[in-house]
Amino acid sequence: MSQNLRLFSFLLIILFSNFSAQTKLTSKIDSLITVKNPRIFNGVVLITKNGKTQYSKAYGFQNVNTKARLKLNDQFEIMSNTKQITAVLLLKEAEQGRVDLQSSIKKYLPSLTQSWADSVTVHQLLNHTHGITDLEKPLLFKPGSDFKYGNLSNILLGKIIENVSHKTYTELANQLFQQLGMKDTFCYSKENRRNLVSGHMVKNNVFTPVQESFINNENMPADGVVTTVKDLSIWNNNLHKEKVLNPKMYKLMTTSSAMSQHDVFGKDKMGYGYNIRTVKDHDVQYFGHTGLGDGFASLNIYIPKSDVSLIILENQMNEDSSLYYYFETEIKNITLKSDLIKNRQNRINR
Repeated sequence: MSQNLRLFSFLLIILFSNFSAQTKLTSKIDSLITVKNPRIFNGVVLITKNGKTQYSKAYGFQNVNTKARLKLNDQFEIMSNTKQITAVLLLKEAEQGRVDLQSSIKKYLPSLTQSWADSVTVHQLLNHTHGITDLEKPLLFKPGSDFKYGNLSNILLGKIIENVSHKTYTELANQLFQQLGMKDTFCYSKENRRNLVSGHMVKNNVFTPVQESFINNENMPADGVVTTVKDLSIWNNNLHKEKVLNPKMYKLMTTSSAMSQHDVFGKDKMGYGYNIRTVKDHDVQYFGHTGLGDGFASLNIYIPKSDVSLIILENQMNEDSSLYYYFETEIKNITLKSDLIKNRQNRINR
């Protein structure tokens, strides 16, 4: 066999293997999202590898009353996945020397009169080890000694960002989205909802539209970003290839500095960086986060070694907490076990 023929045969094998892997993935996820029990899937899924789409599907409706079908470019509230964006905006201020991560928050929020304001650092707000549960209450624990997730830390981070930049959070976030080419991403506004779909509360597979969003200027840094699956894949590609932050700040963001458990990522505690989880699951290392509220649920995962993004956006929130992320968890498991992941390929080839 000539060298050219051997090369051609090798390329055919690779092409067929990739096609076969993608077909298996598509078949498994397609079968899963049509299941009606224990709950109904209603949302959009996008999986990319090396920037190319491996799976994409919009399944369900934009609004239960109109029954208009979901589209791939529909916009969803991503809730706590907003916090990752807030971390980046804060770290960009740190890059400019306007914020010292190890300084107390009192330095940047002088209006705080609580005694603990001098003992909590910006770093501890970013990784939820601050101990603040309420501005009017004592700390839950000594700063840095434990982990307690919540929205308040990101509300405070938003105020720090605004105080040092002299711009609103919305201005800075929307400016960043524009720079990255995230044309369908914006901070929530009641006056301009664009293509935002309706959120729904769900009980026993009965969907009820959410009439009034709880997002306002105060909690915008915790929950307020609206986006699409495509734009989140653009975000992953830029963030994790160090096109948004410099290498030092990116490493700080994605290095575990706390431990936290979340059912989507397993029963054991996993690493937590700056508003991003650092997970080892099915022998695969990846970054991830979830978002829930206002009748929406979201999951954003990036697997560095395989350059794979998995993004799931749903416009439903189940009243049964055990079902919050049912499909997100199942689709994550299917993806991690698939031949898209290099670790999985290596195990097969041994």
